[in-house]
Amino acid sequence: MDLSTTYLGLKLKHPLVVGASPMAGDLDQVKRLEDAGAAAIVMHSLFEEQLLLEQSAQQSYVDAFENANAEAMGFLPKPAEYQLGPNEYLEQIRKVKAAVKVPVIGSLNGVTNSGWLDYAAMIQQAGADALELNVYALPTNAEDNAATLETRTVEMVKHVKSKVKIPVAVKLSPFYTSTVSVATQLVAAGADGLVLFNRFYQPDIDIEQLEVRHSLELSTSSELRLRLRWLAILSAKVKAPLAVTGGVHTASDALKAVMAGASAVQVVSAILKEGPTWISKTRDEMKVWLESREYASLAQGLGSMNLTRCPDPGVYERGNYMKVLRTWSKASLGR
Repeated sequence: MDLSTTYLGLKLKHPLVVGASPMAGDLDQVKRLEDAGAAAIVMHSLFEEQLLLEQSAQQSYVDAFENANAEAMGFLPKPAEYQLGPNEYLEQIRKVKAAVKVPVIGSLNGVTNSGWLDYAAMIQQAGADALELNVYALPTNAEDNAATLETRTVEMVKHVKSKVKIPVAVKLSPFYTSTVSVATQLVAAGADGLVLFNRFYQPDIDIEQLEVRHSLELSTSSELRLRLRWLAILSAKVKAPLAVTGGVHTASDALKAVMAGASAVQVVSAILKEGPTWISKTRDEMKVWLESREYASLAQGLGSMNLTRCPDPGVYERGNYMKVLRTWSKASLGR
């Protein structure tokens, strides 16, 4: 069974890719991931804030306000709290590239169209085969309307593409007013692929200590549904490869993502829970399923259930929303 796929112009043996996570910071772990069959490895993100903190003026600004009040304490991590500094991050890419044969994808995470984006060229020089641009914006100003934020993201992509020759994927949020419009603009601006979707880690409130707590929960398969819907829609609308991230925990999850239109399936939580062997186990289970249904290759199933190819496209649109509500209501009344 041929499980090969192409993502960002990279030929992969199968679609299971290790998504951005701290695992890439441990060289021994990276080797274990490759031995377990990882098709590619995405580096954890190099954050815009890290790069700004490298500048003494920015550091002085943060220090001046950090202890202004209790709520300000710990708002930004200190430089030492990041897993790797900018220079160490670039060196880690070199080490990972030297240690494994699979493609290595760098990652930049930020929100502004400024000088930090120039690190894209340094990531390329360090040996990355591609770059993932993780745009994580949390606007709190009324002046930052949707058009402003979308234009800023498009300009960021243009900036990065002017600096590098390696493929660039954009990791999207699921909260755009018009996801199809934004995706189309990003591809027109030069994005070589799109990743659906960024997982936002929501803070919690400790009502006893009156503190805002950092909260991290691993994904579950239930999170995949949102991604399946937009994979199915976008794979029919944009001419760029798509990757899914978040919610893939089983071979069935991975196959669903491919059928919805994902050329690559990024996984983190399942590997953290079960270890690197999850990759080979899931790959083999995908192969068995496809062979038992007489598929000639994984490519045969790619996008086979997207908006234009599935038997009932309405399930991805408003019609499904109305049907589900009506069905649930009837069932409830019968109890």
